[in-house]
Amino acid sequence: MKTLAKTFAAAALIAVSTFTMAAAKPAGDKSKKATVNLSTADLAIDHYVAVMTEGQSAGVEQLFTSDFNQKVHASNDQTNSRSEVISFLKKQKGEQLNCKTSTTIFEQSSDYVVAKVTQQFEGFIKTDLVTLVNDGGNWKVSQSINSYK
Repeated sequence: MKTLAKTFAAAALIAVSTFTMAAAKPAGDKSKKATVNLSTADLAIDHYVAVMTEGQSAGVEQLFTSDFNQKVHASNDQTNSRSEVISFLKKQKGEQLNCKTSTTIFEQSSDYVVAKVTQQFEGFIKTDLVTLVNDGGNWKVSQSINSYK
């Protein structure tokens, strides 16, 4: 009788642990926000270019400062807030742009970087002046000014 009770107890324990493991989120669960290494300005610029041209959305929230804004100079000038830009970028879902991209650093210090990102598309060129700041050891984009030719 004791052996039968031990067998049922062991079976119950195995069943409970199996159900618990099955209910747990899988290791590849995407519900947590991905973090990206932004410890240098170069890494932050590279990630910014990847987000803008390759549609990468991993770590997009940590890429921008809380007061980030984007100004677009075109036929009708427009300003976009941080939340508007992040929402737009998340909707791209890995959509790659067919363009040639180059980056030039204009100014660099230990606290900020001003860079020019040029995207050459068929028929037009998009120039993006980007300001990055060192925010507690992580580099973030604080402002972006876009123009088109």
